Amino acid sequence: MIVSHEWIRQFVPHTLSAQEVGEALSRHCVTLDGIEMLGAELASFVVVRVVEAGRHPNSDHLWVTKVDDGSGELLDVVCGAPNVVAGTKYPFARTGTLMPGGLRIEKRKIRGETSNGMLCSARELGLGEEHNGILALDTDVPPGTPLLEVIKVADARLDLDVLPNRPDLLSHLGVAREVAAITGAPLSLIPADLTAPVSDVLAIEGKTTARGTHATIVVDDAVSCPRFVGVVITGVQVTESPEWLRQRLASIGQRSISNVVDATNYVLHGLGHPVHAYDLATLQDRTITVRGTRADEPSLVTLDGTTRAIAPGTTVICDGARPIGLAGVMGGLETEVTTATTDVLLELAVFEPRFVRRVRRAVGLSTDASYRLERGVDAQDAEAVARVAASLIAQVAGGTVREVLIVGEPVSAREPVTLRPARVTRLLGIEVPTSEIVRRLESLGCTVDRRDEELVVHAPGWRHDLGLEVDLIEEVARLVGFDALPDELRPFRAGNAPDHPLHLAARRVRDLLVGVGMAEARPMPFTSTGDERTPRVRNPLAEDEPFLRASVLDTLARRAEYNLSRMQGNLRLFEIGDVFTPRDGRLPLEETRVGALLMGARRPAHFTEPTPPAYDAWDAKELALRIAAAAFPGRPATLPPMEGMLGWHIHVEGLGVVGAAHAVTLDRPVWASEAWGVELTLGVMSSDDVAPAGQHAHGPAERESGATRAVRFVPLPTQPAAEFDLALLVPDGVSAETVDAALRRAGGELLEQVQLFDEFRGAGVPEGTRSLAWRLTWRHPERTLRDKELEGRRARLLDILDKELGIRPRAS
Repeated sequence: MIVSHEWIRQFVPHTLSAQEVGEALSRHCVTLDGIEMLGAELASFVVVRVVEAGRHPNSDHLWVTKVDDGSGELLDVVCGAPNVVAGTKYPFARTGTLMPGGLRIEKRKIRGETSNGMLCSARELGLGEEHNGILALDTDVPPGTPLLEVIKVADARLDLDVLPNRPDLLSHLGVAREVAAITGAPLSLIPADLTAPVSDVLAIEGKTTARGTHATIVVDDAVSCPRFVGVVITGVQVTESPEWLRQRLASIGQRSISNVVDATNYVLHGLGHPVHAYDLATLQDRTITVRGTRADEPSLVTLDGTTRAIAPGTTVICDGARPIGLAGVMGGLETEVTTATTDVLLELAVFEPRFVRRVRRAVGLSTDASYRLERGVDAQDAEAVARVAASLIAQVAGGTVREVLIVGEPVSAREPVTLRPARVTRLLGIEVPTSEIVRRLESLGCTVDRRDEELVVHAPGWRHDLGLEVDLIEEVARLVGFDALPDELRPFRAGNAPDHPLHLAARRVRDLLVGVGMAEARPMPFTSTGDERTPRVRNPLAEDEPFLRASVLDTLARRAEYNLSRMQGNLRLFEIGDVFTPRDGRLPLEETRVGALLMGARRPAHFTEPTPPAYDAWDAKELALRIAAAAFPGRPATLPPMEGMLGWHIHVEGLGVVGAAHAVTLDRPVWASEAWGVELTLGVMSSDDVAPAGQHAHGPAERESGATRAVRFVPLPTQPAAEFDLALLVPDGVSAETVDAALRRAGGELLEQVQLFDEFRGAGVPEGTRSLAWRLTWRHPERTLRDKELEGRRARLLDILDKELGIRPRAS
């Protein structure tokens, strides 16, 4: 994300330099990748006043002038521009000045007259394309004043690495909010560039349709577009943008198009909301409709001049007759704003991110608008931003805001999050006063209410990432400053879930191998070698490595070759990573393995031993045994001889191999010693029928008790659930667990959930019994269950409970 330092000042006036702002953001908020200074090439230019101007005696198109540059001495300057006028002020390059194009100004004679510098045009300064005359300055500053004090082009571009969880930072207002929160400077939601009053025209609202005098908005697909704001502006004059607006866009690398289009781009990059302007006269029936695509949609020529097919299953913007835009991505060419446009319909829509992503992928087109909408925009301030955008267009292009049309349900406030100050102290390791926590959160736009020992926090609409207590604690931590937090380890954990056995085994093995002096490699699990059975990636990261590897040692061998090619033959490498074994008709079996490769000197050279011995087979065998012992404590490992590419087989239930690494040894240089490798399977990532390495398969009872957990993935249900409650009179001698088991056993495969939610003893309940109430949830995978079916299941369950356990329903 590129932001302009001067543009940020429009929202939060401050005195910090661009470097200081960038460093503050990097410490507290977002990584600063770099700063590019703008206008620095004009730092040596000054303002001069032409005192005298006359024709060159030896030329009919040159002028000889005397200029005052504030030095106390008038300078003779030869100028070729026809518009030089005595008494006027101009930009001036003194002798020795380096021009933006690379030319250095020198004192020289032109047609016999000496020139001590150059009066400059806008093009020569890099400020525009005008080259017919020098740039006249309308200013009262004295001669010799630096040009940058008159022409405000000095700026800095900050390159920020905005992560997907912070889409609010994809605008100058979002970054300005952070600057205000960090520095305590006041924040304005309206940029100082906007001098026109924000429109207060009464809005016309509707759930699916908003019909005004000048236009109509219809949303047929409220799922993909929950909120649509349209503003009609009449009487605009589409021309070139004013200088300040062109400069704002140029400061972030955007080119100027026209005043109306530039205003929409200003709102996009300034306020973070994509805005699109339609020529109202080109809209059939003066109507905008948002709907899903149909099978026979015609193709659309987008603003970039490309004809694009509209894919079914996406969302499209239409007028009364045809598609005119790809929802959330780009508008159509036929309805664009041109110099002939007089009436504009402004669109500010809130699209669901997944639908924008679907459109973008279907047409293969990514834009500034889709980039922001895919990550989520603030639906709560859509109307306010649309009014600001309309007022900005009226300011730069004239015209009058006629009506505001809003379609969609009002955006409700988000659920509050409870924050415990004691929890903040525990996680951060320092005590942050409650008043400081409130101040920090309110500086981000949160609303905070105090309730006893807790804080109830309502996150603002632009912060989609603040949904948990720990999210708020992280906000407090970064604003307080990570440097202020202690760096010692604390004797507690944030959670109580046990680590997975595979993770624990990998950690023990890693600690062992690092402890014996080996270096860990972390490559990607891809390889260049494979056959028709080797799993191949459809869209590989590198075309020369399209296969999923079958061995960790294969990857380590490539690392060894890399080192040997650089004359490095003493290697102690290991990796803990995944390998893939093909299976007929199924996804490959994914296993986690540890691989180790030894090569070269067994220990560093010493004056007592200038040539240490090289690693041999016994070193590899010893390392294999130690790895097996660390991975599976208490399980014996043996290494009897074995024929094959690798010379021995580790007998830890057939989990690994150890021996000569021929892939390295056969092609090694003559000066390199033999390579030895170890590869051991630590466990299976996920499978229905394969137990983790080192464990036997478990029976159903053991699986239910948690002896092992096989990861299974099932499709999300597409049919609605149906449920009913059973209030039962259960004898005191019958446990609730027994009743629960009977319900599950008799419920059949459509019974999805059984939940005990109530127990009652008292009036209406016979002695020796208690009333227990269960809620049963049913779901058919392909259709909705009918009431008759549910009644039949209820009757069957009550009959079984009566016969088996003597349990009857409680009378209502």
